[in-house]
Amino acid sequence: MKLRRPILVGGLGLSFSLWILASWHDSIIQVGELSLLSAIAIGGSLWLFQKNRPQVVQQPDGEIVDQKTVEMAIAQATETIAQLEAEAVNHPGLTALRTQLAQLPLELNRQEIQVAVTGGKYTGKSTVVELLKGAEITGVGTLHFTETAPLFAELSHDTVILSEVAKFDLVLFLTNGDLTDSEFQVLQQLKAAKQPTTLIFSKQDQHLLDERATVLQSLQQRSPGNVIAIAAAPTPIKVRKHQADGSVEEWMEARSPDIQPLIQHLTEIVQFQKQQLLCATTMRKAMGIKAIAKNLLNQTRGDRSTPIIEQYQWIAAAAAFANPVPALDLLATAAINAQMVMDLGNVYQQKISLEQAQTVAGTMGSLMLKLGLVELSTRTVTGLLKTNAATFVAGGLVEGVSAAYLTRIAGLSLVEYFAEQEIALDAGKLANLDRLRQTLSQVFQQNQQVAILQAFIKQGIKRLLPERQPTELVS
Repeated sequence: MKLRRPILVGGLGLSFSLWILASWHDSIIQVGELSLLSAIAIGGSLWLFQKNRPQVVQQPDGEIVDQKTVEMAIAQATETIAQLEAEAVNHPGLTALRTQLAQLPLELNRQEIQVAVTGGKYTGKSTVVELLKGAEITGVGTLHFTETAPLFAELSHDTVILSEVAKFDLVLFLTNGDLTDSEFQVLQQLKAAKQPTTLIFSKQDQHLLDERATVLQSLQQRSPGNVIAIAAAPTPIKVRKHQADGSVEEWMEARSPDIQPLIQHLTEIVQFQKQQLLCATTMRKAMGIKAIAKNLLNQTRGDRSTPIIEQYQWIAAAAAFANPVPALDLLATAAINAQMVMDLGNVYQQKISLEQAQTVAGTMGSLMLKLGLVELSTRTVTGLLKTNAATFVAGGLVEGVSAAYLTRIAGLSLVEYFAEQEIALDAGKLANLDRLRQTLSQVFQQNQQVAILQAFIKQGIKRLLPERQPTELVS
């Protein structure tokens, strides 16, 4: 194998209030004691001020997004699609991505607001949707309500349901009482996805007054300023009427639904926050398009990276086989891995100099030693080779196969790490060492299966001892 490139080392109002209080205190001392009439006048003025203050619209839980933020998200998606086109001109996914991207500006001019009503089983989703569809919600545009399949019925379906919910402008999340851990986790996922969400305390009539207040307080602590209590289908109440003759007549009387707070909330949203919701939805769709394009781009780059990793793993194997290193410190001392870092960096548009590649390879080698991957891989390879007496006796074979294996782990880890990065490396330093450490450990575990190692060792024997035919390896 010819080596044409240089190969280097491997492997983030309180003080204002106090000031106001201090100022008032000094003034009161100077003026003296206020008369009762003055106090009433001041109190009345404050009350009038509070009454005439502009009403603060209850904000759905989610990040406020403006048009400038949307334009930035669309620009990022456009850039990622352009990268994919540059590196895979005839990729079959390009047409669909361009079509979806071209439709995004139209989202900002929609008149209809899409609302998803979701939650677990028996939370009253169907009843709420039916009542909201028949309610008069004033404002610009219309609201379209869609009930999702129940969450928590089958855990495997929750991901699918939440991915569909991401397409809506607003989510009404229904719960019958205090949040369970599963419900809280879903709310956190919606928040992380920047999905505007309102928490609905459904069926509050089924709780006693004291208990109802406790549950509502707990929900407000979990989702501050974003909880609405309703009773979409209140349970009938028993009515007792005493007749003139002394007899008593009893019957169950139905009660009217109590969803007016929710209707008021939705009316305010339509009147004051419609454009924010449309912007947030458009941004999420732009981010989704970018993610799809990024995945396709990483798949393309991964295909281009595989031959590079294979090339250097066998170069490392040959070098170690010819001159075995007892300590097997190849990832920290062999230049092969630094050159592999440079080549893989080029594939992932990470411009890395020769000196920077040395730093990256040395960091990876150090992490592998600290994680115990070098010792563990050597011991595993040795154990498997001992089952093949014909080849185990060959000098340097353990070191050669182990060097190839560790070089492969380093390459696969770099590929996965580079695929996650949005910015270039700074002076050859890996931006997130903790993430790299996790990636190394995960990739190593994935490639520790006996069948994978046996197949790899067979390839190594064929490369290093081509004149011998390796016998069947048995674990």
